[in-house]
Amino acid sequence: MRVFVTGHKGYIGPHLVELLKSAGHTVTGCDINLFEEAKVAGLTKPDVDLIKDIRHLTAKDLEGHDCVMHLAAISNDPMGDLNPEITYRINREGSINLAKISKQAGVSKFLFSSSCSIYGKGINNDLDESAPVNPLTAYAISKIDVEKKLTEIADEHFCPVFLRNATAYGYSPVFRIDLVVNNLLACAFTKGDIRIKSDGEPWRPLIHCRDIARAFVALSDVPDQKVRAKAINIGANEENYQVKDVAAIVQNLIPSANIVFTGELGNDPRDYRVNFDRLYTILPDFKLDYTLKSGMKELYEKLKEMDFSENDFDGERFTRLKLLKKHLDKIPS
Repeated sequence: MRVFVTGHKGYIGPHLVELLKSAGHTVTGCDINLFEEAKVAGLTKPDVDLIKDIRHLTAKDLEGHDCVMHLAAISNDPMGDLNPEITYRINREGSINLAKISKQAGVSKFLFSSSCSIYGKGINNDLDESAPVNPLTAYAISKIDVEKKLTEIADEHFCPVFLRNATAYGYSPVFRIDLVVNNLLACAFTKGDIRIKSDGEPWRPLIHCRDIARAFVALSDVPDQKVRAKAINIGANEENYQVKDVAAIVQNLIPSANIVFTGELGNDPRDYRVNFDRLYTILPDFKLDYTLKSGMKELYEKLKEMDFSENDFDGERFTRLKLLKKHLDKIPS
């Protein structure tokens, strides 16, 4: 299979390229390489490496590919709040245009990286794909808008699928700490405190970034009629946690670390516990490689290997918002 991966030099992309290449697929990667500074290890090279904004792609770039796996996005809620227009231009208009030219080029399957964050403040504790969405950020709104538009253009020759990923965490060769699990562990590792910005009560579905990549690969093989224009929550029922539960696992790994509730965010309105039954109905043999405990243990060992420092934690290298603000001039209008 010939696969076109956008955002292949981001957080999830390096895992996805490696898995696809290991499975024998031919891979084209497309990225503008904003996060080169966050790279902490070598990356598996795609067969074709395009340094190109997704909004500037043409149908010719997509010709000959069987599947598009679309990860590229402004993947940060604070950035969306700072400059919603950039988020909408790239995440919404850019994604919709990419889907249209993919269809024009004859690509049969389009796997779109959506997010469980579209549930916002959930109305119950078992949110499946039919639950009402309650987006609280420009990032989440953009994901919903793309899902709606791609549903409209789906047909027997074009199969879009919406992977509503749980909140990612874990080690990646292009590392980041602005995710709740990574942030709490890295803070404890460098500062000796587990600093929780909310009251610790909100629920989050959590998934290792490599398991997200594995789900993309697995869903690419499913017959189109089973997944066409379907939203699929990506995660596992047993991997829903309250933020305070994450802090407890951090403290188990670093017993000297103290839990501190900073109150910076007050009562964080994002609160959602998600049901993942549909994923395992479609892929009965699929299961996550990581539990939160095993993923955090791996990450703890990686932080030691990286000699991760307080300067790393406080600096711009591993925080997407800081890097995006630094490189805004590299994002074409």
